[in-house]
Amino acid sequence: MSKHSYGVCGVYCGQCPGCLSGGGAPCANRGCAEERGPRSCLECGEYLACKSTEYQREWYPFVLENYDSVREAGLDAHLEEEERRARAGVSIMSHLERRCCKEVELG
Repeated sequence: MSKHSYGVCGVYCGQCPGCLSGGGAPCANRGCAEERGPRSCLECGEYLACKSTEYQREWYPFVLENYDSVREAGLDAHLEEEERRARAGVSIMSHLERRCCKEVELG
């Protein structure tokens, strides 16, 4: 993945290709960011209480760490770290699999 895969909402999932540069499906998060000025919701001081990012905070709890990372190092440094992690094979899909999939014993 690359910065091209990062969403304005703060999730590095690749589901909205080009989101940071206006690509992907329109969403409330990107509209809000365009209106208010930050490149990413993670740069907004209201992120932790915002209704538009409630889904991301619930389903991708690691975005709270991302928020802290952006606050400490800035968005560009955070994106570089996310790219490094993606190249190393770290995937958010493993988080979703653990949360949404149930192990069953087969016969």
